[in-house]
Formats: sequence, structure tokens, C-alpha cells
Amino acid sequence: MKRRRSVAVTAACAAAAVVLAACSSSSSSSTSSVTGPSYGQAITSVVNPSTAKGGTITFDLTNVPDSTDPGNTYYAYMWNFTRLYVMPLMTYVSTPGSGGLQVVPDLATGPGVVGDNGLTWTYTIKPNVKFEDGTLVTSQDVKYAVERTFAKNVLPNGPSYFQVLLGGNAATYPGPYTDRSKNVMGLTAVTTPNSTTVVFHLAHPFADFNYVAAIPQTAPVPPDKDTGANYQLHPISSGPYMFQSYQLNKQITLVPNPNWNPATDPQAKQLASKIIVNLNVNANDIDNRLMAGDIQMDMSGTGVQAAARAQILSSPSLMKQADDPISGFMWFAYINTKVAPLNNVACRRAVEYAADKVTMQDAYGGPVAGGTIASTAMPPNIVGYQSFDMYDALSQPNGDVTQAKQELTACGQPNGFTTSIAYRSDRPKEVAAATALQAALAAVGIKASLKGYPSGTYYSNFAGSPAYVHSHDLGIDFGGWAADWPDGWGWFDEITNGNAIVPAGNTNISELNDPVVNSLLAQMQQLGSTPASRASLANQIDHQVMSDAVMLPIVYAKSLLYRSPSLTNVFVQSYYGMYNYATLGTNSG
Repeated sequence: MKRRRSVAVTAACAAAAVVLAACSSSSSSSTSSVTGPSYGQAITSVVNPSTAKGGTITFDLTNVPDSTDPGNTYYAYMWNFTRLYVMPLMTYVSTPGSGGLQVVPDLATGPGVVGDNGLTWTYTIKPNVKFEDGTLVTSQDVKYAVERTFAKNVLPNGPSYFQVLLGGNAATYPGPYTDRSKNVMGLTAVTTPNSTTVVFHLAHPFADFNYVAAIPQTAPVPPDKDTGANYQLHPISSGPYMFQSYQLNKQITLVPNPNWNPATDPQAKQLASKIIVNLNVNANDIDNRLMAGDIQMDMSGTGVQAAARAQILSSPSLMKQADDPISGFMWFAYINTKVAPLNNVACRRAVEYAADKVTMQDAYGGPVAGGTIASTAMPPNIVGYQSFDMYDALSQPNGDVTQAKQELTACGQPNGFTTSIAYRSDRPKEVAAATALQAALAAVGIKASLKGYPSGTYYSNFAGSPAYVHSHDLGIDFGGWAADWPDGWGWFDEITNGNAIVPAGNTNISELNDPVVNSLLAQMQQLGSTPASRASLANQIDHQVMSDAVMLPIVYAKSLLYRSPSLTNVFVQSYYGMYNYATLGTNSG
């Protein structure tokens, strides 16, 4: 998955027939220090809280968005940015800390109401939500928004959860652009009994559906304003801002939506008088402009470049305006269960113990720009995460040679064995990490050949092709992952479920088919699961995956973000792993 790339929470949870793991209690601070800003402050608190209106917030971006169309985007920063101009059915609580992983109603009055033994999810639209032109948002606008995501020939970029999860004619529905007279409102799996009710009819129960409803694809689109691929030039706003102009490849300008009602959209604010996004700006220039105060935000949210990192970390005045949050992305290596002798779990555990996490962390950029040394199979911003250290990654981060050799003896390879390490040859950090792992494995007798492949076809033709992995002895395959929503199923299903193994474009690169893991994942989607049980299941999956030794965790990725002093209401949203764009204001006047 591309994404990194998940209010009264208690009341919201109680109202739902099936509740989410994200509704479990969590603690976070929403206060700002009275002594001035400090390094990392926005990770746990709101910096410069203010209700003042006015001023311009300027974002810079190194390239262009995959799309500003909420139905056609799959980048984390765009899912974050779309909250400025659209309201999906559900969204995430705008708060720092773990509370930012909680999914709550946005356009809907409450979480989905589950019926028909888990096969229907019903949402009620808030009354008096209006588009930018003053027309009322209806359930039909939500249905149409979902319908248009089926036209992958027109809108290819977004995720495909509706195509996979919905029943009815979802398997054959072509979207609304072919024969519009027939196909507009023609998706039978989504019904609208009245103007404020939308019902999703699933092919099978799926307890995570509220997370799917939080994807921007459920933001309403009026059918008569849809221009297909060109809709991105002016998506019709239901949020606090609307498009004033979009100069392709140059600049986007947003201004306040006069028909937005803050009472209906409590997770967003309308403080700035204008929001400008400059496109195709050099990355180092963005950093310089950010630190000079010429702009307020690097839109990509992935952190400053090497030169700016050195400058910030060596300057107390700059450093107090910086944060280094866990991004939600994780770097690790898959250990394949079908390539001998790694088909023996003890041989896989030898790799786990032998790895030098410090040298690999350095390869990815160190503790600030690279990440925190990882010891689990899922990162801290997934609901259900609990720290544990099964292979001494934290207690002996340079590797446990003694234990590695014991595991080699247990797997019948006391003198070591040979295998290959696959990695993306056009990614210098990954090349360095693979080289570091090769050296650590050699210290216990494991001889690993390095095999580099281009990133563009890495998952389609090489690491993601089981036949190629087997025939080329690719026992260890570098990669990374990010979940589309922050619970254990969203993290683990594609990379550890046995049913995810496919001949091409495979994401379960370890080829794990553990009945325990498969069963735990299935339990997470059962009707009636509770927040506590879902968090517990995620933790059990994490322990089982690590016991199977099919993932070699390296780092929980981090980014060094610079926080402009002129911004107000600044905090890191845990779900996005970057600053929350929906609540920003400015004190620059």
C-alpha cells in the first residue's frame, strides 16, 4: 500500500453496533508550554494554540500531487491536505499523541450502524452540510463519490477497497463515465433510502469498515459538477476551504468556503485567509525558505534534507522549532519461509539475532533522520502496539552472536549457510543497510550475496515474484510498509496473511502462511469484536509474526520536521505521521 502510505469518543463507540479498536482509551496532551517552544513539543502537545483568524499559509511541494481529487489520491500528505476542503464520512481526531489514531464521524452523525449480520453499514449524513455553492450535501452525493472510484481508467490512483469489499454488482460495475444515463447511481451495493441515509452492502463482514469510510473517497461529489479526470482542478468543497485557482504544475490557491459550518466539522478549522501551495520546488530550496520564514510548511511531510538537518541540529534556536515523530512507516527485511535453509525457523532466528541494528540504523540516516531501532513487527502508531524485544534488538543492538550461533546449531547449520539479500539498488540507504546486514551475518558464518534491483520493478518482477525469489535464492528481501489505517489488520493483513500470497506483485514476501496468524486476522474482522479484543489480537499477531521470524525489524521510521514559528495550532497527527494540516492558523497577520 502506498500510504504510510488511523468528539466524544466514548459516546461514539457506544453508539456503534460494532466498535473499532481505535475507540479504546488513549492519553495525549493538548496543552502548549508556557516557556516557549521546544524540540519535539508538537509530538505530544499543541504548539501556539490560537483562534485568531487571518493571514496566509504557504506550502511548498517538491513535485505535484498524485491528484487533488479526493477520490483519486493515495499519498499520505494528500489525505491530510484534503481535510481542508472535503468532509469524508469519518475522519481522525485532530489531537496530538495516541488520540490522533481514533476514527470519529465527520460528514456522518456517528459511526456506521451494522446490520444484516455484518453485511450492511448504514451512515446518516449530518443535516445542513452545504457545498461551496450553498447546495445541500445529500446521501446521493456520497454514493456518487464512491461510484466514480470504480472507474480506474479515469481515476486510477486511489485505493480499491470498495471494489473488494462491496457486494451487489461491484464486481462488474464500470463506474459512472461509461453510459452515464445508465451507470450514474447504478452501483447496487450502495443504496440511499432517503437524502440523509447511505447504506453499504458488503460481500462479507468487515469490522474495519469505519476506517474505509474515513478515506477521502467517501467525501461527497455532486454528480452534475463532476468533470472526471479534470475534477482535480476544482473539487467542489464541503470543508473549510475551497479552490480559488489551480495552475497545473505551478500553484494551488485555497480561500475560505463561505458555506462551511464549523459546528458540523469539529476536526477542522478555518483560520487562515488564504492557503497557497507552490509546486515543483527544489527540496533544498524548500528547507531554506522554511527556515527563513518565507513559507510555513513543507507539504510532503517527510522531513528536511541532509543539509538542513545538520543546520537545525547544530542550532539551539532552530532545533526548538523542530520535531522528530515516528512517521508510521517501517523499514525491515522480509525473511522468506520457502528458500532453504531459511524454511527452518531456527535459521531465520539466527538472522534475527545476528543483525547489527546500529549499523543498519546508521545506514537509514541515524536515530533522527532514519528512525528508532525496531524490535517488533508493527510500529508504535498502530493500535495494539506494545514494546517487546524477542531477539535482543534493544538490549544488544549490535547483535547477539552467541545466541545466533546457538540457533544455527539448532537448525542444523552450525557453520552457517549461504543465501542472498535483495534490495533496491537505486536507493543508497537501502544499499548501505543491505551491506551492513551482510557484514553482520558473515560474523556468524552466514554468507549472503548482495543482489540489487531497480525500485520501479522491485515488487512486480523480483521480490514480489515468489517464483523469482525461489529460483534466485532471495532468502532476505529488504522493504518497508505503511498501513492505510492504524490497526493491526490494516498493518498485517497484506504482509502476513497466507491469502495475500500471489504469483505477481506479492506483498507477503516472506510467504508466511501460519494458521495462527491467519486465524487472528480473521478474528479481527468478526462481528462483535471489542476495542480491547482487537488491540489484544493485534499484539498477539505481532508476537506470533516475530516468533515465526519472518520479518527482521530495522527502524520505526522518523522524520525531522521544521515547525514555522508563524504557525498556530501546530501538532503532529499520529495517524499521518506529520503535522495536521486541517487545524493550522498563522500569527503573521
